[in-house]
Amino acid sequence: MSFSTMMDRPLLISDLFEHGRRFYGTSRVITVEEGGDRIGTYAEIGDRTEQLAKALAKLGVCEQDRVGTFCWNSQEHLEAYFAISSMGAVMHTLNIRLFPDQLAFVINHAMDKVIIVDDSLVPLLGKVAKELATVEHIIVVGSGDDTPLRDAPKATLHRYDDLLSSESPGIDWPTLDERAPASMAYTSGTTGDPKGVVYSHRSTVLHSYGITSGAVAGLNENDMVLTIVPMFHANCWGLPYAGWWVGTDFLQPTRFLQPEPLVGMIERNRPTVAGAVPSIWTGVLNYGEGKKIDLSSFRLVICGGSAVPESLMRAFEERYGVTILQLWGMTETSPLGTIASPPKGVTGQERWKYRSRTGRAVAGLELRIVDDKGYPLPWDGKSVGEIEARGPWVTGSYYGVEDDEKFHDGWLRTGDVGFIDERGYAQITDRAKDVIKSGGEWISSVELENTIIAHPEVAEAAVVGIPDEKWDERPLACIVRKEGSSVSPEELLAYLEDKVAKWWLPERWTFIAEIPKTSVGKYDKKVLRRQHANRELQIVTT
Repeated sequence: MSFSTMMDRPLLISDLFEHGRRFYGTSRVITVEEGGDRIGTYAEIGDRTEQLAKALAKLGVCEQDRVGTFCWNSQEHLEAYFAISSMGAVMHTLNIRLFPDQLAFVINHAMDKVIIVDDSLVPLLGKVAKELATVEHIIVVGSGDDTPLRDAPKATLHRYDDLLSSESPGIDWPTLDERAPASMAYTSGTTGDPKGVVYSHRSTVLHSYGITSGAVAGLNENDMVLTIVPMFHANCWGLPYAGWWVGTDFLQPTRFLQPEPLVGMIERNRPTVAGAVPSIWTGVLNYGEGKKIDLSSFRLVICGGSAVPESLMRAFEERYGVTILQLWGMTETSPLGTIASPPKGVTGQERWKYRSRTGRAVAGLELRIVDDKGYPLPWDGKSVGEIEARGPWVTGSYYGVEDDEKFHDGWLRTGDVGFIDERGYAQITDRAKDVIKSGGEWISSVELENTIIAHPEVAEAAVVGIPDEKWDERPLACIVRKEGSSVSPEELLAYLEDKVAKWWLPERWTFIAEIPKTSVGKYDKKVLRRQHANRELQIVTT
């Protein structure tokens, strides 16, 4: 018999949703559209969320049925976030940047029953319409042409607003098991088929506590959150749930993710918090050169998805007074894992050492590093091994797939290699598959990239290991110059000489127009390695 006198109430997304709606009915969701900004209040969106849930139920959606979303960040996508999970179904966010064969795979593997799609994305979904084996209904948001979807073998087409207008607000959300599935997402699938991660109501609510805490983003109703990170990627880093819970305004950019429209909506609407991958902020920084742009409304920009260059963080702080805070996580960790806030009492140059680290584990998540045999290594800032994670919002398996190699003794193997120092700050030095092993020693491609990117004439840099007869592997530096630059390998080598170990210095360089990226904006190094193997890159040797 328990000695606790506490009530046993399940942690459910429907309760999170109702709290935000009840207490913050006048908070706004601003959706950026071609003709201007469209505004809906929490109260209005609350009614529409109930109408959507009732419409889905009439289409035959039951508990644990999968409903896919193929949408930009918009008001309608936010409505789907809460309606699908609150009614007991499972929201499956579909990555609009997947290759057609991967997109068809994840829809069929998840057995999606319904898909909600933005009309501007109909042509993309239409490419796989004939392959949708389980989809019974497709709901189109907007009035655009739906012809490409008519090849879906079993699906009936509907219009989003028509379905909602046929229903009235008002619904009694079911009382679910907090461990029931609420949403799912698939990994980006850089090797093999994408793998599904299923989030529970419990994990989502606990993750929301983490995001709203003062130790992470400290969200409250005075904030406006600009959700640049896609809602189809790792639950938009949990920002829709956490922000709604505490009444933040939302600025939803839809497809307007280029630097000029982003800066325009920031200046127009004055958001206070944003989340996006480094390449987005690099684009904004480059756009702002030689112009007067105003980013002063931000109190915090959270950045992740790949290592955030110190040069990028410094530039935003010095030019615009904006703090970029590095977070690390993955689809498998919901994704919040670490945050790189400097420790108490650290000032001046030393704080940048901590700002540039991967960060400390957030409350609720544990990290450790292990050697090649799986034995834990000390937190001494020197011992390097694979980083493993565990916690209540970390997945313990993949959906419908056995992958025992990814899990070890109750821990998730992240595939990231690095160390943890005495204060608990982790530093990822590479992905296990990207680390460069040269003459028996490791070269960190991540650290080398970030050092090169700090050069004032470099826009982007990726470093990959390529075969070498003498040393097994050596680094190939793939450089995107800033517009108008003709910086040479010799100039870059001179810049690197006093910043990295001499044996790290690349002998081979290639200058390209753009670094290839994965569907979630990370550098796609397997493409660069393949291009090198196929002799598609023009190599300069120093």
